Amino acid sequence: MILGVGIDVVDVARFSATLERSPRLRGRLFTPDEQELPPASLAARFAAKEAVAKALGAPRGLRWVDAEVIRDDAGRPHIRVTGTVAAEAERRGVLAWHVSLSHDAGIASAVVVAEGAGAPAKGQEGAS
Repeated sequence: MILGVGIDVVDVARFSATLERSPRLRGRLFTPDEQELPPASLAARFAAKEAVAKALGAPRGLRWVDAEVIRDDAGRPHIRVTGTVAAEAERRGVLAWHVSLSHDAGIASAVVVAEGAGAPAKGQEGAS
């Protein structure tokens, strides 16, 4: 059952300029493996992290580095959650994540679906 859906869009040039102005931001937003990627890929990963938060109902206290976009051997993206994001996902009954990333014409986007076995937790219906 789908427990939550999140979507986000990021302007790549604007995002890159922000990272250049605030170099420490890269370390607060991205894992060491993610930090090495080119600007469009970073923007898409940031969009994915925002989409994960939205799929969880945008709770406070999530750490950006606790959601990471990884790729399997075929190059397909997956979401790996740890720490604060994993705890919130477990609390909400999320068993699997589905993610789609795109970047074209200076825009990066991501859609994330949180899947679980049952209905959303009481009070969480329709949260996205």
